[in-house]
Amino acid sequence: MPAHDHVVAQQYIDKPYLIDSLKFDLRIYVLLYGINPLKIYVFEDGLARFATTPYQSPDQSNLNDMFMHLTNYAINKNAANYK
Repeated sequence: MPAHDHVVAQQYIDKPYLIDSLKFDLRIYVLLYGINPLKIYVFEDGLARFATTPYQSPDQSNLNDMFMHLTNYAINKNAANYK
């Protein structure tokens, strides 16, 4: 693979951790400042995003329910029960 290619590698987790039955993701921002000695700064602010439909294991009836399986704000802001 050429070094300049952009690639995303991911795997769907079918038994994710849930908060109030909703899928979520967390972003924690970290700055690696040095290797020797190792210096890492963790920012106090982060980001959490939530799905808007309670999670159920994927099957043929709910596989296309983006509000259940995805946590993207751009998608979930259009859900009827978005808060």
